Amino acid sequence: MSEVSLRPITDENRAAVLALDVTDLQHNYVAGVEESLEDARDTPQAMPWYRAIYAGDEPVGFVMISDNIPEPMDADLVGPYYLWKLFIDHRFQRRGYGTATLDAVVDYLRTRPGADVLYTSCADGPGSPRGFYLRYGFTDTGRVMWGENVLALDLAPRRSTTRPRR
Repeated sequence: MSEVSLRPITDENRAAVLALDVTDLQHNYVAGVEESLEDARDTPQAMPWYRAIYAGDEPVGFVMISDNIPEPMDADLVGPYYLWKLFIDHRFQRRGYGTATLDAVVDYLRTRPGADVLYTSCADGPGSPRGFYLRYGFTDTGRVMWGENVLALDLAPRRSTTRPRR
């Protein structure tokens, strides 16, 4: 598995992170970094938390979550923990960085209060990330928001199914 780190976007790395991009087909499913940062600025009630995804010293992607949206939650939000944006630059895809990023996000969420489910959403179609999320362990909730299927990842610690010996 590829190792990644999640780093704040700073004046020093901003240009390189803003230059990250997905394939033309993937533009149907995820916004770029600049638009995502505008969404974060314009929707503070969604409690945006975002990071550049690094492989070594090179930025390879971007991730943004809603980090513990307080109650009462706006009806147009999903949460309290929601994977809002995740993309890996087209030059770095299929190397395990997306999976490693989700692993890092899950590790972060395990430190957060009441984080027992991580939600995300995606539309169906060619280039959709749905298969990726389902392979990771997300399940379909049957709920639709913004024309997208809402998926959920159970973050509860796994209980052992092994019975103790007597």
